[in-house]
Amino acid sequence: MSASTSVHSDPALPIVVIGAGPVGLAAAAHLLEHGLEPLILEAGDDVGAAIRQWGHTRLFSPWRYDLDAACTRLLEAADWAPPRPTALPWGRELVQDYLQPLAQVPGIRDRLRTRARVLAVTRGTRDKTHARGREGSPFLLRAQEQTDEGPRLVEIRARAVIDASGTWGAPNPAGAAGLPALGEQDPAVIPHLTGSLPDVLGTERERFAGQRTLVVGAGHSATNTLLDLAQLARETPGTEVHWAIRGQDPSRTYGGRDADGLPARGMLGTRLQRAVESGVIQLHVGSPMHALRATAQGAAAAERAGVVVELGEEGSRRRLLVDSLVTATGFRPELEMLRELRLELDPAVEAPVRLAPLIDPEIHSCGTVPAHGADVLAQPEDGFFLVGMKSYGRAPTFLLATGYEQVRSIAAHLAGADAAARDLVLPETGVCSASAPVEELEPVMIGVPTGVQHGRAGV
Repeated sequence: MSASTSVHSDPALPIVVIGAGPVGLAAAAHLLEHGLEPLILEAGDDVGAAIRQWGHTRLFSPWRYDLDAACTRLLEAADWAPPRPTALPWGRELVQDYLQPLAQVPGIRDRLRTRARVLAVTRGTRDKTHARGREGSPFLLRAQEQTDEGPRLVEIRARAVIDASGTWGAPNPAGAAGLPALGEQDPAVIPHLTGSLPDVLGTERERFAGQRTLVVGAGHSATNTLLDLAQLARETPGTEVHWAIRGQDPSRTYGGRDADGLPARGMLGTRLQRAVESGVIQLHVGSPMHALRATAQGAAAAERAGVVVELGEEGSRRRLLVDSLVTATGFRPELEMLRELRLELDPAVEAPVRLAPLIDPEIHSCGTVPAHGADVLAQPEDGFFLVGMKSYGRAPTFLLATGYEQVRSIAAHLAGADAAARDLVLPETGVCSASAPVEELEPVMIGVPTGVQHGRAGV
């Protein structure tokens, strides 16, 4: 796929990359190798802001799968010492030993603006209902920067935009049918809720020790949290661990075990199954969440302070009183900031229309996806691309290695070079069925031979 003449060609304008996670920084590195000028806008205080929130969790892919080729070349030119390739890094190590050094490389450092949250992206001088003058016009991004004097709005023009902002900030609700459970947004309930991957054995230990916790979800975040809670239950008397899934069979979460292409990922499912079978974790199948209600100490003779969770289908609902509820129900893309762009997204998965059939969780579940790049991710707004986890929309098994190949191809396309996608050899999960509803699963990043996946694994 060659560069299109409709991409704004003013070399004085940068190619804006939204997000300074692994895929966003890889996009910038590949652009630099083609002599193009990136500008990286990161909403957080530093690179890898989302990963820092689950830095206490270990990846299930070794370092040799967790490094983008262009980023590695930049780092090696700066005398960076690579980590041991066979070691399994923690999330915090991925940031400290890879992303932070990368952010200090002059080529990246001079083009990185942190504390700059993109609020909107548009194109041309009129809204998207007007086609005239749109093609070939520069993009306009409006962002809010946090300065020492307070927040300020800025506008940035770009010749192209690569959105690698991820989905961490847009978790799915705990309720069924894509909606919050009744009472989920009640101010009295919210203090009892926590999102994916709380630091159960570290900073949040006191919150869970000796308490009754319910984990909702069937993805890798749910698995890691359940395993940490199971360890806490063995160490602290009175700690109860409950797990609710919407389906009737947890085997999708247990995964391929010995058949998994990544042994550390397979071990997660093995350990989880043992904890359930031993009774350390109490599993509730067929348990979509319907409603939540906060209780106060002494409000009823049989109740203590906490939240009553109503689970199950209509006609067979049951109640469970818990102290904390972990909603590990996955994520969805935040699309509001892209409202003024002409995009083609799959109506179900909310991924680019040509990518969606390759990743739809009702069809695709083996942990692999064909290599794809600029041609598959192209939008009616030529020069705009969704990449990384955000490109997968609501699909649950994003592969970071795939994200690296996406941005390599896109950078080549924008430079007018050969943008054909290169084949990837991805390790299969050992499970090729989609028995769990997609809302229970979540995007995971699994390391593969051509790059990183943030496969989060507590091993």
